[in-house]
Amino acid sequence: MSLTRRQVTSAAVAALPLPAVAAAPASARPRRGPRTLHIAGDSTAAQKYADAAPETGWGMALPFFLHEDVVVANHAVNGRSSKSFIDEGRLGAILDVIRPGDLLLVQFGHNDEKTADPTRYTEPWTTFQDCLRQYLDGARARGARPVLATPVERRKFDADGNAVPTHGDYPASMRALAAAEHVALLDIQARSIALWQRLGVEETKKYFNWTATEQDNTHFNPPGAIAVARLVAAGLLHRRVLAPRDVRRLDADIPESWITWPPPEPLSQ
Repeated sequence: MSLTRRQVTSAAVAALPLPAVAAAPASARPRRGPRTLHIAGDSTAAQKYADAAPETGWGMALPFFLHEDVVVANHAVNGRSSKSFIDEGRLGAILDVIRPGDLLLVQFGHNDEKTADPTRYTEPWTTFQDCLRQYLDGARARGARPVLATPVERRKFDADGNAVPTHGDYPASMRALAAAEHVALLDIQARSIALWQRLGVEETKKYFNWTATEQDNTHFNPPGAIAVARLVAAGLLHRRVLAPRDVRRLDADIPESWITWPPPEPLSQ
């Protein structure tokens, strides 16, 4: 069964009530020219290049849902955790350029789970939260607004066709931190698993990077990246991080042809 774009958005947004932590209305904040929405995250959000097509990060599709005065700067990189992103100086690079009024959208969890890799692993209730606080504190110290996003869910179903969560305690830990720190939370894990459940076992294959040679249940193709970016944009509006004037096309059909993959970056990246 194929769902319309309106049904996809409505199903995912309606799956959760408004979180308990209140966010200040975007309309109450002054507008002083364009703002930048910086994304700190992993391969599910990252920019992909021609050698990886059709794999697509949701950050590549997010600009389709935002007006031009909200500029997306996608700093997400394949394979990074909340810890390794900091250790490699990538958070520092964002904090060097972030400005008052900008947004820092933080989504990690996939690689924090790598228990066998000490360069990436964080424990959900201790080091994961400790790392995330560095993003929150760094953004706030520069007059920017941090926003936490739970990790988007993988494609996994049980024998009865039920979508199965795969991120352990990391989403719950992030929810608890957002509540304690009074930070807006986009619960993309909950919204995405609700969407995969609604789509079902076979239809979800059309959203992930399934090709003739690869069955990837973590990364997205263009339809999947567009669907998740739609969830992110709807969440930013729902949590009043952005005002209605800042978003667009939430119910529109976004052509896959809008996704483009630039030439690969130099190996030094």
